[in-house]
Amino acid sequence: MSGLSATAMFELLADPTRRRVVELLAEGPRRAGQLAAEAGTSPQAMSNHLRVLLDAGVVADERLPTDARARVFRLRPQSLTAIQAWLDQLQAEWRVQLESFKKHAEERAR
Repeated sequence: MSGLSATAMFELLADPTRRRVVELLAEGPRRAGQLAAEAGTSPQAMSNHLRVLLDAGVVADERLPTDARARVFRLRPQSLTAIQAWLDQLQAEWRVQLESFKKHAEERAR
């Protein structure tokens, strides 16, 4: 699945372990065991979190050519576009509000 709405993405990332996985993968690809150790969770719990993130299209996995059993996970940054679009819209609305407030304050100062 890809193209989650901002709401769906926020729900997905409401879990602190999944947020941590996204942060770690933003630094670079990692194996599941590395992610589990760095996130302070069990390998089984990490497997469950990775399955959710894979199904949502937030992360991708690759098999290592040297070891077909080992998988490396990486972040799919394009999966976060819904959140970025939401933030961009919010920022644009803030700009309008701040500009309006600035005009109001300048008029009152005269």
